Amino acid sequence: MNGTDRFLADAQARGLEVQLVERQAARSLEEAAGILGITPGDIVKSLVVKHRDGSFLFALIPGDRQISWPKLRALLGVNKLSLPHADVALEATGYERGTITPLGSTTPWPVYADASIAGRRISMGAGAHGFSAFVDADALTAALDAVVADISEPAC
Repeated sequence: MNGTDRFLADAQARGLEVQLVERQAARSLEEAAGILGITPGDIVKSLVVKHRDGSFLFALIPGDRQISWPKLRALLGVNKLSLPHADVALEATGYERGTITPLGSTTPWPVYADASIAGRRISMGAGAHGFSAFVDADALTAALDAVVADISEPAC
């Protein structure tokens, strides 16, 4: 089963309505937003974060923001978190960078979503290059049993 099929199957199993769209390749988040007709903040990045103990989590962060490491560490009660290399993220999720999504991940890691995505229709990776998905952020966080908290800050 390819990445997009895993994404769609997981969304369906969770009763989550998603709209899959095929799109041309983009060289940047801003370009992807332009192709999709939305703002960069409406694209939510699914970032794989590694705990010191070797486990992982997903952090859902709007495209115009970045992870606030102090906020995320405080929420988790840990003093060390990191972004793994691309090959480690692929091994942990079954998805290549740029396609990562909690939906259909080969391991169902915990999900933490930035509170700023609440109440919006967002776009996110759909498991394969050249595809994006639109979804209601509140339905997504509920379906994933995500922790919704302030875990981001404006991008530099």
